[in-house]
Amino acid sequence: MGSTQRLQSIDLHGFLQGLSADTLDRLYVHPAACIAVFSSHEQAVGQLQRLRIWFAEELVGGHKGLRMSDVFKQGLRTALCGGGKEWYRPAPPAPDKHSRDITFLNLYAKERWEIILHFLVGSNVSDVSRKVMDLLQRAGLITPGESASSTPAITAAGFQFLLMDTTAQVWYFMLYYFKAIESLGKDVVEVLQLLFSISFSTLGKDYPTDGLSPVQMEFLQDMREYGLVYQRKQKSKRYYPTRLAINFASGINQSAQVPDSDGFMVVETNYRVYAYTDSALHMAIVALFCEMQYRLPSMSVGLLTRESMQEAFRNGITADQVLQFMKMYAHRQMRKNNPCVPPTISDQIRLWQLERDRLRSSEGVLYNQFGSAQEFQVIRDYAQDIGVLLHSNPAKRSVVVTSGGHKDVRSFWKQHKQK
Repeated sequence: MGSTQRLQSIDLHGFLQGLSADTLDRLYVHPAACIAVFSSHEQAVGQLQRLRIWFAEELVGGHKGLRMSDVFKQGLRTALCGGGKEWYRPAPPAPDKHSRDITFLNLYAKERWEIILHFLVGSNVSDVSRKVMDLLQRAGLITPGESASSTPAITAAGFQFLLMDTTAQVWYFMLYYFKAIESLGKDVVEVLQLLFSISFSTLGKDYPTDGLSPVQMEFLQDMREYGLVYQRKQKSKRYYPTRLAINFASGINQSAQVPDSDGFMVVETNYRVYAYTDSALHMAIVALFCEMQYRLPSMSVGLLTRESMQEAFRNGITADQVLQFMKMYAHRQMRKNNPCVPPTISDQIRLWQLERDRLRSSEGVLYNQFGSAQEFQVIRDYAQDIGVLLHSNPAKRSVVVTSGGHKDVRSFWKQHKQK
């Protein structure tokens, strides 16, 4: 008996996409077909309205319609048909005697970006500027140290940031950069104009700095620190966009899965972790939750202990994040197992986190001098109604409320006693 073929459902859009170009053109002659297909993309229409590309307006007869922004329409027409002020800067006519090839630019971008990641995990603290530190803190990726001389600590969001692919990391970081520019009262439009111009650049070619505004020149120097552009000297008249900048400016924001060749971790049931890598960054990340025992040129060995995991939990790292990292960078031999991480390890890591989370401390105020059980019940019920009750004990007639709710409960108690 033959195998049963699984039915595949198809929606209207899937059906229309299978029609020929001639059929679609004849279909779109009918206004009803156009408005039906157009209205079905409500999410896309809403996004274009929020970007002020389309505006909703009422047409003759009371029908709802959309109008394209005149400013956007003119800019798009100029870009497609030519004319207007030059917006794309070609390469300088004179060749660069210090030209850089694509291999160099890729390596440069990787090294500069990894400096930021090293700072995030607590190494190479002195190699980043104060502006980068402030941006990482603004983004919630690090928390400041207890004193001015202490090292900032990575947060749970920061560890999740390390699990992203590089393009997604750049997106996340630069979005907070734009917010910081706006908070300083600078014109973010000039910055975005330069960024969108870079999206049309060619990797490996140099572009002039002539014509850049002071705000754009400052942005160029910041991108130089992040590895988004290469500029031999700060006052150099030309720069090279790197792949990080071109991918970011082009809107590429797809998280990539780590290929098999990038897997380097082996986790055994005896809690030993073997890292077959010479990457200092990878080792710094592993050291966030492992007790490192010894290191060889291309391999390091660590041990998962209760103390090392509790330290990771104190820094805001969660059990799920550690397990996700292990799966993400698992050696190809480990990936043959199902599940990838031994259940003994995953269960114990989660138990260590539950051990930490089973007790939580909260500041509160104790009420325990009630004249009757009725007074106790009135205060308890009121505190519970406004959501500030932490604990109550009917036998001892005691109520504990949050510090923030103490003022409201005390005011209510005074009014109740005056009745």
